[in-house]
Amino acid sequence: MNLPNLLTLTRIFLIPLLIVALLYGHKNLTATFIFSFAAVTDWLDGLIARKRNQVTDFGKLFDPIADKLLISAALISLVGLQRVPAWIAVILISREFAVTGLRGIIAKEGHIIAAEKLGKLKLVVQIIGIIIIMSNITWMNSVILAAANYSIPLQPGLITLEIATILSVISGVQYFRAHWNKIHTNS
Repeated sequence: MNLPNLLTLTRIFLIPLLIVALLYGHKNLTATFIFSFAAVTDWLDGLIARKRNQVTDFGKLFDPIADKLLISAALISLVGLQRVPAWIAVILISREFAVTGLRGIIAKEGHIIAAEKLGKLKLVVQIIGIIIIMSNITWMNSVILAAANYSIPLQPGLITLEIATILSVISGVQYFRAHWNKIHTNS
């Protein structure tokens, strides 16, 4: 097993630890560290695989699955803790299932859908939002409120996830618009 695939598996195996740290731990920093480390392994496995020419079928299949499992586990846990509204999690997770289904159908027809820039940006914004919410950065609210002279509470993590949700819908529509014809012409 090469290093990129080992990093992908590590990300999957960290998910139960993340859930336990979030739901049963009292330390937000532990969950934040686990999630952040797992997110970094996503970036590293792709970088190493390309640099060392170690791209494998296992990695092509399991890397995106590991990403979706990690994000889904974090979002569902944060919904359970009432730190993320369910509608955000449903939209973000539904988009992932829809795009994964589209990729699967098209792969069956012999086509590969590469990740697009907007989809990658959406993932980065999601990760940042989740990290802010997990770490419960309350000082950030005070800084933003003082700088903007607002008297209403702002929640930077939720605002970031709302932006990720908008990016998610737009990129999901783009994926379907760009690749739908591959389904029609082959079915």
